Amino acid sequence: MPCDMTKIANVVLYMLHKQVKYLNHKKLSTMLFLMDYNHLEHCNTKIFNDNYIKDSRSPKPKILGELFDIIANEEDLDEDDERLYLIQELLEYLDIEIEVKDKFVELKFIKMQEEFDDTLFSKDELKTIHKIVSEYLETTPRKIANACFKIDKVRKTKNGEMII
Repeated sequence: MPCDMTKIANVVLYMLHKQVKYLNHKKLSTMLFLMDYNHLEHCNTKIFNDNYIKDSRSPKPKILGELFDIIANEEDLDEDDERLYLIQELLEYLDIEIEVKDKFVELKFIKMQEEFDDTLFSKDELKTIHKIVSEYLETTPRKIANACFKIDKVRKTKNGEMII
């Protein structure tokens, strides 16, 4: 099953509504990992259907990470490229601003007309989402990434390999 961009976009809308501080593509990626990891541990399923690869700094969603790289680098994709459809699906719900910094590019999310749709999620998924958002509401991307390395499965996985 492919990555669920509608659910991802709606979680971003939820985070924007809850005014999650320091929300950029890196913090979002880590929070999605924590949500999927937590949900997998307690309910035996992932919420967003992405795979997460261990990076030297944090877990990185395989599909969404690639999409963020394409957006950050402003790459042109062929009309029939499936990744283009996934990006367009995400952009149906929110806008993404590219901020070029001295040594990196940061993606910021901007709410448009769409509102968070809680009907896309089960009661257990909403509980998991609320738990992770509440826990990391004011945490910086670096500190939330460090929190991932307290998880045994993350520490034991080699860089470049799939965690979940």
